[in-house]
Amino acid sequence: MEIDPLFQITTSCVCCELTFQTSRVRPSFKQTIRRDADFCAYYKNENPDFYVVRVCPHCGFAFTENSASKLSADQRKSFEEKVGATAKKKDYAGKRSLEAALETYKLALICAQVIGDKERIIASFLHHIAWLYRYAGNEEQERRFIGFSRDSYVKVYETEAAGPNDARLMYLIGELCRRVGDFNEAVRWFSRVIHDQRIMDAGMIRASREQWATLREDMLARKMELPTEMLES
Repeated sequence: MEIDPLFQITTSCVCCELTFQTSRVRPSFKQTIRRDADFCAYYKNENPDFYVVRVCPHCGFAFTENSASKLSADQRKSFEEKVGATAKKKDYAGKRSLEAALETYKLALICAQVIGDKERIIASFLHHIAWLYRYAGNEEQERRFIGFSRDSYVKVYETEAAGPNDARLMYLIGELCRRVGDFNEAVRWFSRVIHDQRIMDAGMIRASREQWATLREDMLARKMELPTEMLES
């Protein structure tokens, strides 16, 4: 008997508090083939990222495990006025196509922005939307959302007291800068991870060194002027 890679869980909506079912991928089917330098993963079977967003079929609110656990009265009102009243209620409980997954992430992004959720949550939605466009081969939209997510992650760094312990965030900002062609900024972010003696994350230091070297080769190949940080190394 063939096992379905998906299973159903029952969850409660953080907005209307009604229960509904949503799909998850069984742990045994989460087999990663490879990852891009910005952590975008490719899977042998069903992509679990397609099922991260939970969309309430009753009120239309979209959220994840990391979203606000319960909405305030003001947040509910804001959602209902700006989104809920006109949203088409749709049930995403079954298998999701790439297009359906993209719909759920865009809806989750709108919901997070409307209720004023944490910037880190918004940045993650923007980044995941970029990944979905990457899967689809839409380079223009991927680059557009990579830029949006980079800007949002920078806000996270500046406003959420992210310091040397958040080397992963610093590395990620550098990598997203590289992907949108903002090479000088990418060098600065990678250099922060490499040279800050307080950073103890060996994995992110190594990844930053690798991308820094890749970036240097790219800039030399394009006959671009190297920034000071590269000339001093």
